Amino acid sequence: MSAIDIVGQYGAAMAAGDMQALAETFAADAVWHQPGRSQVSGDKVGSEAIMAHLGHFMELSGGTFVLETDSVTESGDLVSATVRFRAAREGYADLDQHGVDVFRVAAGRIAEVWLISEDQQAEDAFWGHA
Repeated sequence: MSAIDIVGQYGAAMAAGDMQALAETFAADAVWHQPGRSQVSGDKVGSEAIMAHLGHFMELSGGTFVLETDSVTESGDLVSATVRFRAAREGYADLDQHGVDVFRVAAGRIAEVWLISEDQQAEDAFWGHA
């Protein structure tokens, strides 16, 4: 299976809210690089930590976090996806941004993820500080 197919499985699992299928797309030692300066920022290491991180998005947004993939391109083991992500949180301006997610795939699993938001400062304000 190609890298783009693995990322496609990730996107389908995210869209369906299928946490089991989502977890299966990550390598056990995967690294998720969450940019910014909010309570969700920082590197998450290991599939369990990544799944907890994604669950935290849902918890903070009251289950409203949605990620849509616009287009996907592949170069070897790297895949880039243009995305739109949205969420609502009481007391905060709604989050509705575009971005680019970059994945590195190895041995049929997502090994590393980098996220780039169009307005990191607004995203940080939405997620808030611990």
